[in-house]
Order: sequence, then structure tokens, then C-alpha cells
Amino acid sequence: MLNPFFLQGSKTEQSLIQSLINEQLQMYGVEIFYIPRRYITEKTVIKEVIQSVFDNAYPLEAYVNTYDGYEGQGTILSKFGIQSLNDLTITISKERFELYISPLLQNASDIKLSTRPKEGDLIYFPLGDRLFEIKFVEHEKPFYQLQQTYVYELNCELFRYEDEIVDTGIKEIDDNITEEQAYVQSLIMVGSGVTATAETVILNGGVRFITLINRGNGYTSPPRVAISSAPSNGSTAVGISTLIGGLIDCSGNDENYKVQGVQIINPGYGYTVAPSIVFVGGGGKGAKATSILGDGIIGVVTVTSGGFGYETAPSVTFTPAPETGITATGISSINSAGIVTAIYITNAGLGYTQIPDVTISPPYSISTGTYVYNETVTGTISSTTAVVKSWDIVNSILQVSNITGSFVVGDILVGKESGATHKVRILEEYNISDNYAENDIIEIEADGIIDFSESNPFGNP
Repeated sequence: MLNPFFLQGSKTEQSLIQSLINEQLQMYGVEIFYIPRRYITEKTVIKEVIQSVFDNAYPLEAYVNTYDGYEGQGTILSKFGIQSLNDLTITISKERFELYISPLLQNASDIKLSTRPKEGDLIYFPLGDRLFEIKFVEHEKPFYQLQQTYVYELNCELFRYEDEIVDTGIKEIDDNITEEQAYVQSLIMVGSGVTATAETVILNGGVRFITLINRGNGYTSPPRVAISSAPSNGSTAVGISTLIGGLIDCSGNDENYKVQGVQIINPGYGYTVAPSIVFVGGGGKGAKATSILGDGIIGVVTVTSGGFGYETAPSVTFTPAPETGITATGISSINSAGIVTAIYITNAGLGYTQIPDVTISPPYSISTGTYVYNETVTGTISSTTAVVKSWDIVNSILQVSNITGSFVVGDILVGKESGATHKVRILEEYNISDNYAENDIIEIEADGIIDFSESNPFGNP
């Protein structure tokens, strides 16, 4: 039985030791940042964390136990590339954590434990400008002096970034993962868009349209369309061919590519007899076509402004011809930047007495707002979600990670925080922005040793 005449550790004595420890930490320690982990998505069976967020950082004084350098294996060269395996052990005040940080965490959402430091939380170590993950919290060292504990000893390892969101609002902390974004996909959005414009002229004795009478067979590239020359006081028509593939003949054989049609670039003028059409080259044979002439037809359609922001080739319409005439038709072509580059005539019309207006449909223009870093965007068609990593508003390029699903062309991506809405025009491949991964190199070298393309080298089941 303990001696009843000795207190064996009074409250005042315990408070004195705690105060002395707090003072020593503030004098000889360094200012770190404690960054709690918020658990956003977690598996219900094995409690695997699918998505977590670090969006708050609290300054706190700490003593660096490993004062003579980092512990652990240091920087090593392994089969997975260059790895940094530094460890760090620090000591923080129990009282300071419970009075300063715990109250701030108690009402925070998705926090697992608020009464003490938790394994999985992060420590920002400013002297090395590094993030460390807490792997173990020792709360009984020193061992109950005056029947009380006063500090937490945190054993930390260098943080290995995966798909976590680190957005504390402190630049020195957040920039540690700017270049470590794992898998990132680039999406080229439609942007606000500008409508393209074009103009044309009226001609007589030009080619209205070209009709195929035989598609031919065996073409590997579009054949050149040779149109017989116009009289000396006229202009020769110009056209291009298009192909169609995947056709099966009566015997079930693939007939390769055939000529699908002829689009007119310049209908020419001054013809008195319909010109002959010959298909040259392309690797196939047998294609034949005839031409039809007309007066009061449209001439070359000139693109005066290509606009921008088109995700697909826009429709082209012309002012209707007089009642006794035929209205012209055409199609457009755009480049990878979403700009109209050309308009081809499919029917030059007939009987125009006044130059018709050329109308090009406008691009998608319901694009508003600016995406913000680390916000969640959701596709209205695919319901896919992702986290914004960068938004180039000038070139309308959005980079995202933490993708759940697959975006599709035409998806309208809505920002959860910003409310920004932009439409996907082009999907680019996933880019790996891990500066140290050497998976591709390892795979290529391994293929030179064991060839899996021929058969299973370990035997067939």
C-alpha cells in the first residue's frame, strides 16, 4: 500500500511539468503544421479508404527527436525506381493539442478521431519542405511521471501521394503535390465559341452536282476526281471524292473501300456540255460518275471567318432559290481546334438571280464560369466525377484526376463549387505525371526476357 502522507503526483505538480514541457517545446522546437485527414469515401467491408481530403492545416510547435538527420532507409534505388524512404520522429505537447487542435476537429465532418493525433494524418515539416504521414502515435513516453503523460511522440514516414486531395490554402504545403498528381486526363472543352461566316457568288454553266453510277472497289485512299476542262472563257470545276468501307458483297466477302460520293469545291462556269468525270489512283478501280450542269448556281463558298469552339462540323444552309429554282446545299469541315476550314458543295442549286446568304450554325455556347482547383466536376451525360487539377481558360483545356467512370464527348461538366459549365469536345488519353515511375521501362525490358505474346511461359492451365 502506498504511503498516504505523500501525494504521489498532485494536480499542481502535473501542471508544472506540463508547463515546463510546453515552454521547452516553444523554445527549442520548430513550428510544424498538423494536417488532419478527412475520410470522404470508405469501403464498408475492409474499411479501405477510397478518397480522402487534407484541407486544413494547424500550426503547432514540435521538438525534432531525430535532430541529426532523417531516419529510415533514405534514398534508395529499387526495381520501382528511385525511392525516398525518410522517417521523422517528433514530440508535441499533449495539452497544446487537446486545448488548441481538438476543439477545431470535434465539429469537423469526416474526421475519425479528434481527441488525439491520428495515424494517417499528415505533418508538414517546414525545414525540409516535406509532408510526412503519421504511422504511429506513442502516448506513454515518458512513462507516467507523477502518474500523468504530457506529450505525444509521432513516428512519421515521408508521405507517398496517391489520389488524395491536398488543398489547405497554404502555398508552401499545397505545392508539394503539384507535380505528384498520379493519373491525369486532359479534356479539351468547347469554350464559349464564335460562329463561322462564309460567302459565295452566282455562276452560269457550272456543275450543279455529280452522281455516282458505280462505286468501284478496292480503294485504299480517296481517288483524285478529274473533271474535263471548261471552254477557254470558263473555269474548270474541282471536286474531291469520299470513301466508304466495311461493305460485304453477296458472297460474304469484304469489298474494301468504295467511292461514297463527290463533293464540289468549285463548280466552275462556262460549260456548254456536261463535263466527263474520271477517278484516278486510290488503289482501286471501277468507280464512275456523271455530272449535271445548270445556270444560276452558287460558286465557290469562301470561309470569311472560321469561328471557333465547334465540337462537330456545323450545318450549312443557303437562302432558298426562287420558286422555279432549287436551293443549294453543302457541308462543312473543321480542324482539331474546332475552327471551320472549308465548305464543300453537295448541290450547287439552280435558278438563283441574287447571291444567296450562307448561314453556318453556331457552336455550343452555354459555357460559363471558371473551374477552381480541387473542386469536383460531374458529367451530365456519363455521371462521371473527377477532381480539377488545372483549368486553362484561354485554350479551354481541363485537367482532372480521381476519375470515377469515363467521360464522353458532349458531356457537360458542372463544377460543384464554382458552378462552371463547359462541354467536352475532345477526350485525350490519360497522362502519367509521376516523375519517378519506371513501369514502362521495366515492362519493355521484361518483354526481352520473357515473351508473353507467343504463349504463357509458365504453362497453360
